[in-house]
Amino acid sequence: MKISVCIATHRRPERLLALLGDLARQRRQPLEVVVVDNDPDGSGGGPVTDARDAGAPFHIRYAVEPRKNVALARNRTVALARGDWLAFIDDDERAPADWLERLADTAARFRADGVLGPVEPVLPGAAPAWLRRGRFYSWARMKTGTRIPVNLLRFGNVLLSAALLRTQDRVFDPAYGLTGGEDGDLLARLVQAGGRIVWCDEAVVEEPVEASRLSLRWLLLRSLRGGQDFARHVLAGRHGPVTAVRRAQLFLRALVQAIAAGGLALLCLPLGVHLAAHWLTKASANVGKLSTFAGWHYREYA
Repeated sequence: MKISVCIATHRRPERLLALLGDLARQRRQPLEVVVVDNDPDGSGGGPVTDARDAGAPFHIRYAVEPRKNVALARNRTVALARGDWLAFIDDDERAPADWLERLADTAARFRADGVLGPVEPVLPGAAPAWLRRGRFYSWARMKTGTRIPVNLLRFGNVLLSAALLRTQDRVFDPAYGLTGGEDGDLLARLVQAGGRIVWCDEAVVEEPVEASRLSLRWLLLRSLRGGQDFARHVLAGRHGPVTAVRRAQLFLRALVQAIAAGGLALLCLPLGVHLAAHWLTKASANVGKLSTFAGWHYREYA
């Protein structure tokens, strides 16, 4: 495998430098690392220069995508990458030395076209106790080799066959560039194209949770956007044929679940803030699904 590691970055120079250091210590070295900076001021250029000067054991390609759009930035990484496999990792994540080796071995072992791994949140010491108890930032985890259901496909820690990516006329859809959701849209299309995407539970990366995300407001907005992403993908046919019945089912189920989750949040409040917040995030996700029918999309990255 010739692996290109692809990183889209935006104004996180310290974290980008730390990640590049992690990649330099990989047991299985990539062919190259591709960094596309979505900051028109090029704030990612300094860490790239520092990594090169420190003797990074791989070639680093660096480019700036001045248009504020995460899909365009990720598309640029794909266009620049020369590997026959592309590993995507977020600029705020940390990769242990066996990360790339684990992904590659799982792809070969299970003859997969793509491999996803877990992203483990690292909360700061000052994080409120209810946030720790609620595990709001954690992903679902599976047994290694499990074929991933389409509704659990995520980015942030993924290895994909370049040949499979090239089956798509448009890799990441720029329509999701300010809202997010371009990752799930792409992965669902790859599965529809016949791609086999499996889980590797050992290829763990860590994501330090920023202080700005340690609030109920952030959790509700992220859940709202997640619900919108899901509904947009369903209505675009990413989860199967779209019919009038399916649209009605999506709307009615979201309405009932939003009301039920809101009621459960009130009932659970005396039992703990973390339980009430859990159900509030469920309610917010379903409100997000409903809002998609009105054509409104929360632009998290605007």
